[in-house]
Amino acid sequence: MKRDFDTPPGPNRYFDPIFNIDAVKILPGDYHTTDREIVIVTVLGSCVSACIRDPLLGIGGMNHFMLPHERNDGATPVSSAACYGTYAMEVLINDLVKRGASRERFEVKLFGGGKVIKGFNVTNVGERNARFATEYMKLEGLKVAASDLLDDCPRKVYFFPRTGRVLVKKLRRLNNDTIARREEDYETRLARTRFGGDVELFS
Repeated sequence: MKRDFDTPPGPNRYFDPIFNIDAVKILPGDYHTTDREIVIVTVLGSCVSACIRDPLLGIGGMNHFMLPHERNDGATPVSSAACYGTYAMEVLINDLVKRGASRERFEVKLFGGGKVIKGFNVTNVGERNARFATEYMKLEGLKVAASDLLDDCPRKVYFFPRTGRVLVKKLRRLNNDTIARREEDYETRLARTRFGGDVELFS
C-alpha cells in the first residue's frame, strides 16, 4: 500500500528531530515516492528495499517487499513469487515515472535480505529476496549504484530522495523479535494472497 505524504498526519508520518526533517516510515508491503525534502525510513530483516531516484529532478522513492515463501506443498510456485517481486518493483518505478522521473537516469540502491527469520533456513528467504532484486535490476538494465545486502542482522535504512543520501544502521544488538514477528506476519498474509494473471494485494 502506498503511503501518501500529502495526506493528513498518521502513525507513519512524523518529524525526525535528529535530521530536522519530515519523515515517512514504510512497513512490509509499502512503498512511497516523493519530490519533497523528506526522509523515508524502514527497518529490514529478510525483506529488501529498493531506493530509486532521478538525480536530475530529485524525485525518488523506496519500497519494502518480501517474496512469498516456497512451500513444500507447491502452493506458492517460483513463478508466483517472482510475480509478486516484479509487482513490488513495478509499482515503485511506475509511480516515479508518473511524477516525471526518467528511467534512463535512475539511480538504484538496494538494502536488506538478512537471515533473521528462524525456520526459513532451507530456502533462505533473505538470500532469495536479495538475489531477485539484483537480477531484476540487471534484466531491466538499471544500474545498481550501491547495495548492502545479506548478513545476519536487521537494518534501519534512512533514504533522502532529494539528494540520494542513504544511512544504514545495523541492528546487531536488537533485544526483541519485533522485526522477525512482523515479517512472519507479512509472510502469512502473502501466503493467503492469490497470484495468477492478476495480482491480488492484501490490505
